[in-house]
This record gives sequence, C-alpha cells and structure tokens, in this order.
Amino acid sequence: MESVQKPVPAPQRDRWNRAEAAYAITLFVAAAGALAIAIAGHGPLLPDHGPGVALFFLCYGLFTISIGYRHPNLGYYSFDRVAQIASMLVLGPVDAAWINGLASLLYPWHRLLKGEALRNVAYAALTNSGLMTLIILASGTLYSQLGGAYPLTDFSGNAIVALVALVVAMQLLNDLGMLALLKLGRRSLSGFFNSFSYGIELGSGATAVLVAIVYNTLPTSVFALLLVVLSIGMLALQQFANMRQALEAIVAERTQSLREKTLELERQATRDNLTDLYNRRYADDYVAQQLESADRHGQPFSVAMGDIDLFKQINDLHSHATGDAVLRRVADILRARCRATDMIARYGGEEFLICFPHTDRKHARALCEELRVAVQSGHWSQLGLAGGVTISFGIAEYRPDLSPDRLLNAADVQLYAAKNRGRNLVVA
Repeated sequence: MESVQKPVPAPQRDRWNRAEAAYAITLFVAAAGALAIAIAGHGPLLPDHGPGVALFFLCYGLFTISIGYRHPNLGYYSFDRVAQIASMLVLGPVDAAWINGLASLLYPWHRLLKGEALRNVAYAALTNSGLMTLIILASGTLYSQLGGAYPLTDFSGNAIVALVALVVAMQLLNDLGMLALLKLGRRSLSGFFNSFSYGIELGSGATAVLVAIVYNTLPTSVFALLLVVLSIGMLALQQFANMRQALEAIVAERTQSLREKTLELERQATRDNLTDLYNRRYADDYVAQQLESADRHGQPFSVAMGDIDLFKQINDLHSHATGDAVLRRVADILRARCRATDMIARYGGEEFLICFPHTDRKHARALCEELRVAVQSGHWSQLGLAGGVTISFGIAEYRPDLSPDRLLNAADVQLYAAKNRGRNLVVA
C-alpha cells in the first residue's frame, strides 16, 4: 500500500506537516543507506539477468501500483505487492529493493498533472520509495534466513514457511510504516484494519508466488498468458473495490443525513422555534429530574419565573413582529448572562423559566437581579421601543415537600407579587 495523500476535496488533509515531511526524508535517507550497504555486500547488480529483466519488473511494478483504489481516509491501496514479491523471488531482495523502490519513487509524480502541489508529491514519493525499499530488504533478509530460495522454483524444504513469513513480514512492516505516518499526520485510523484490504494485500502475496514460479520454470508464452489473466483479474478487483467504496460512501452519506435529521427532530422536540431556548416540555422533564437529584443528594435547587412586563402592549402598539424580536432579544440576554449549568426555557408566550442547579434562593435572586438589569439596559430603541423593555422575576427554592408542579407554582406566585408591586422587580 502506498502512502499517497488524499486529494481534493480535502486540501487541508493534503498538507504535509513538519513531522510527516521529516518522516518522509528520514525514510528515504535510511533506505538509500541500507540499500547502499546491501549492494556493497551483494556484489554486481543483476548478476544472472540483463537490464531488460530489470526494466520489465520496473514497468510491471508501475503497472501494479496503478491498479488500485483510494480509501476515503487512509490513502491508496494497490496490487504493488505482486510485483514486489515476484521480483524478490526471481532476482533476490537487493535487486528487488532498488527496482521497486524506483517504481514507488516514480509513480506519484503523475499527480502533478492533476493539480497537486509539488511539495506534496515529492514527500509522497520519498515516503513510498523509502518504505518499500526498507520493507523489501528487511523481509527479504528474513526470507533468506529461513531458508527461502531465489529464484524460487518449487515448494520444497522450508519454502512454504519462508514464503508465509515473507508475506506476513511485508504486511506488518507496511502497516507499521503507515501507522507511523498517520499518527504523525494526526489522521483518523478509522477503517485501517479491514478484511477487504487485507484480503487484497495477502492475496497479492500469493499471486506473486505464482508469478515467480511460472517465470522461473515455464516458457515465456505461458508466463505472458498468466500476466494477461492476472491483469484482467486485478482490473476486475479494482472495479469491485471502487464500487464498494462508492457504496460505502453512499451509505455513510445516508447515515449522516439520517443522523442529522434525527438530531433536528430531537431539537424540534425540545426547543422553542422562535427563541431556540428549551421548550416547556423539556423544562418540565428537567425540573422533575433536578428535584430527584436535589432530594437524593441534599443539594439546593432554585427556579425563577420571568415575564416580560406589559408585553401585550408591545404587540398591540407596535406589531407582533416587534414582539417576536423582543422575545428573541430577551432570550439572547438570558442565554448570555446565565451560567453554563443553568437551564433556560421559554415556558409560555412571554414567560421564561430559569433553573439554577446547586443554587439557593439568595444566590438565585442575585443572578436574576443581574438579568433584570441587563434586560432593562438593553438597546430597545433599535426596535422602536423608546420606553424600553423590562422583566419581572419570581423565585422559589426546592423543599422536600414540594412537587415539580408546586415548586413552579410557588415561583409563579412570587412572579405575580412582583407584578403587583409595580413590575421590573425580582421577588423571592
């Protein structure tokens, strides 16, 4: 799997941060150093093969990389494992490392034609090349130490054990390299471990073994026929993978749409459409829950009923549109001034309920006095209300003998007392 970055539409995720860039450069430098050491100990490159074989596996590597599909979060999956393992089982790990490292270095540059930034393409090329070179060298060394032969011609001796170790090691090293890159890029790992992608990667390993054995033991015509059949199969799998990704995207989109509609329905069921405060239904449930909590833990709980003074006159003398604007502005003032732990609801036409958890009547009164002053000081002339707008509050504190209805009724009684005393008052 290549570390190709996700393209548009998500340009912010294409941007390689400093950690990712350092990782790309470090991988490439480490791979170049490891390859140089391996070549020095290996001797001449392609000792038993001509440059034509190297060119074939280079082209085949580019071809298998190009047949792939893009994961929405994790980059690009391809059949490059076929060329990597096949070339290793034909040429040995050193020659396979530089050939496939070169293929991985060259492949990303076509994305410049699609408008991707040069910086992004360069880092992707360095990461791909460095990671693939190191993976092939390390897993090829393990394969040789376990008695694996190259060129591979049959499954005798320790061949099966060595081949299984080779395929698994390449997958593990690839996963570790990609996980490190995703971690440095602070990207989501959702979907990284999925059976379909692992099936393609491990299936590619088995296919590569077949390609190597046919190349090493059978006539060129048979090998060519095998490549044609395998290419058709890989292209078919690519189409299937693309269709699968498209279906998953549709399902994800529908699921997100359903989730948003569900949240909207929940909001409509609990919110007042005009002020976006909680509605009476939610408020009644909230008060009942808070009374249970206050009774269980012995904590204070107070409620305040607020009512806009002379609201009917605002509607009659100005308009209902002005009245609605007043309700929205008062709601905004209450929302801005109340604490995050307080609950505010539009309880009736111009009536508001404020719940103060863990708050006694004295502190609730002080908070409501701040709210009363804030409403009175509002810039009501902007709405054509030269006389301003005021609000009155009635406060009640929970006692064990009060039910939710009786507690709210007690606050309502205090509210009426505030109205009878001249309005624009807080009575507790």
